Amino acid sequence: MAISLQQIESLIRAVPDFPKPGVVFRDITPLLADAGGFARCIDALAEPWQGSGVQAVCGIESRGFIFGAALAQKLHAGFVPLRKPGKLPPPVVHIDYELEYGVDRLEARNDALHANERVLIVDDVLATGGTMAAARALVERLGAKLVGASVVIELAALQGRARWRDDGAMLQALLRY
Repeated sequence: MAISLQQIESLIRAVPDFPKPGVVFRDITPLLADAGGFARCIDALAEPWQGSGVQAVCGIESRGFIFGAALAQKLHAGFVPLRKPGKLPPPVVHIDYELEYGVDRLEARNDALHANERVLIVDDVLATGGTMAAARALVERLGAKLVGASVVIELAALQGRARWRDDGAMLQALLRY
C-alpha cells in the first residue's frame, strides 16, 4: 500500500497563536491517536532507511521517543534514548548546546552505542536545528557511525536544516511547513 503523506498531514492539527501570538503549533496528538495514521507515519519514516543496516535508533527526548521506539521496531534495531539532564543513571556522556533562550544538554549512557554502530537519529520536529546538531555530536562522541536523521515535521522557515552537516548522512523530513 502506498503511503500518502496527505493522509498523515491531515492528522496534524494546526493551532494558531500557541504557545504565543504569531506561532502556529503543529499538534501531533491526533496523529498518535489514530492507529492507522501512526502506522503509516512509521512506515513512511522507515522507508528511506530500509536496507541501510541501521543498528540503533536514537530518539530525542521526549516526542522523539515515541517515533524512535516504533521506528526501531520497524527497522529491527535497538532503541537508545537521548535524554535531558538527570534522567539517566551514571555514567553518562553529555553534550551542551545553545538555544535561542539559553543552554541545554543531551545525555546518553556511556555504553549506549558501540564503535561504528550504524545509527539513525529521530525526532518529531526540526525547528532551529540546535537539538538535532547536539544529538549528532553526542552520537559521534560515543563513536557510532551516523547514517542519518528523520523527523516527522520540518519548520522550514526556522532554517534548522542549515545546521546539519552535509557529509553523506541524510536528513529526512516527512512534512515541511
